[in-house]
Amino acid sequence: MENDWIEKENWFKRNWKWFLPSIFLCLFLIGFLAASTSPEGITDIAKAYSDELLFEKAIEKANKNPSILENIGTIEPIDKLAILEGNVRYSNHHNTVNLSVRVNGAKRKGKLNISAFKKGTVWAYQKITVRAKNPETEIIVLEEPQK
Repeated sequence: MENDWIEKENWFKRNWKWFLPSIFLCLFLIGFLAASTSPEGITDIAKAYSDELLFEKAIEKANKNPSILENIGTIEPIDKLAILEGNVRYSNHHNTVNLSVRVNGAKRKGKLNISAFKKGTVWAYQKITVRAKNPETEIIVLEEPQK
């Protein structure tokens, strides 16, 4: 037999104990992300994301270095997540770049640091280094004198 006189509590009254903290947490995360990423940083990451040739040529040069092959191993192509995790700074109307992204070698992982400027449609590398931990090493792949 059904009792028509019993009223059910509404959804918010039943679930407020987990709903309100979840909302506050979401608002905090959105605020934190908005404060930590500037519009320039977002456009720099998007530009680096689309400029695969910049990374491919640098990895190609690094894989020709005997010191890299001995310590890190052959470096794999960079995945898109590594670019998002990395640090990218374009300047001079997107004609100069300084970046650092993680790389995976056959033997161990490291960070690839690139400093380059654009000549027409081609990147001219000023400095390419690969850093690794345990033991901490920095291998200079290419270093051009400052002009």
